[in-house]
Amino acid sequence: MTRYEEYVNSKSKVRWIMGCLMRLRTYLKYQRRVRVARKNGANIGDNVVIPKHLAKIANKNLSIGNCSSIQSSQLDLRNPLRIGNQVIIGGGNQIITTSHNIDSPDWEPKHYGIEIGDYVWISTNCLILPSCRKIGFGAVIGAGSVVVSDVPAMAVMSGNPAKEIRKRKCVHSDLVVEGLLGGDFKTFKNSRQ
Repeated sequence: MTRYEEYVNSKSKVRWIMGCLMRLRTYLKYQRRVRVARKNGANIGDNVVIPKHLAKIANKNLSIGNCSSIQSSQLDLRNPLRIGNQVIIGGGNQIITTSHNIDSPDWEPKHYGIEIGDYVWISTNCLILPSCRKIGFGAVIGAGSVVVSDVPAMAVMSGNPAKEIRKRKCVHSDLVVEGLLGGDFKTFKNSRQ
């Protein structure tokens, strides 16, 4: 049993019902956003939290796995952006998937894409440039970092340009990611035994 399940099961029946009711409104709000994004062509998993503006601009290039929390809508969706399971992307982040050919007189766009692995945490106010095509499993990007190249699995990156400062020891596997912003109604309700 996870710590979250222990927490839920430690509640009296009345407090558990109150907890469900408190989470229901927020959960429905996030589910409405997911429905809008899916209607626009995005592939969105279960228990995902996304901002309203991202839901509106979502298209077929956006794919988000299960139990992820995205708090920024500044995601460039002109090219594929694949976000894994249990990913946390903080507020103020920018992810850019398109650049320009600076050696061309026509300044034509150069199309890239990016894959963000499972259990990645991108803190706040980071800039992910098109030269980064993959952020590996369990990587952490420190606040304010500028990522200009691929990030290895379990790397903790920081700076401008971001450099690996150490390896992460474990991932946030016990964390109910959707609970960070109160979108955990379904998980909370189903954790009761």
